[in-house]
Amino acid sequence: MRRSKFMPEVNAGSMADIAFLLLIFFLVTATISSDEGINRLLPKDCPTNDCTSPIYERNILRILINNDDKIMVNNNVVAITELKEIAKTFLDNNGDGSCHYCNGVKSANASDNPKKAVVSLQNGRHTSYKQFIAVQNELTKSYYELRNTYSLNVLKKPADKLTKEELKQVKDAYPFIISEAETK
Repeated sequence: MRRSKFMPEVNAGSMADIAFLLLIFFLVTATISSDEGINRLLPKDCPTNDCTSPIYERNILRILINNDDKIMVNNNVVAITELKEIAKTFLDNNGDGSCHYCNGVKSANASDNPKKAVVSLQNGRHTSYKQFIAVQNELTKSYYELRNTYSLNVLKKPADKLTKEELKQVKDAYPFIISEAETK
């Protein structure tokens, strides 16, 4: 067979430009999943508006997660499943009798009032992220359950039916005060 003189050629000069444009298109339109952190807003001010006042020892619930992922509450080793009830009991104690909506037992070893209670969470350098998040989840559950109980008992409404003002009232009744630090 005889070849013809005029063989069609493919112009490859703009192939690099087309590949570059496709790359940019896929980079712009692709969604890249990322890990999300804990969704919390930092307070604008000091929670009590007086950050110079001392916090009494009985109003601090000390939670420590060591490097082996063991949880200690006030120097006692506890299971993760116990943490929510421990936190609820501590927060809802009503030790000084000033909380008219609290259901606590007025123990001398727990907080005076939910507004004065501080949860101090410390973790070791080698604490696993999974354990840290599990502890945070249990603490969050305890606050949500206390707030839900408050909305049902005091406001006579479920938490999902509250107005903005009522929701603020619930959050003020049980303020989410957690201090986080790394162990020394």
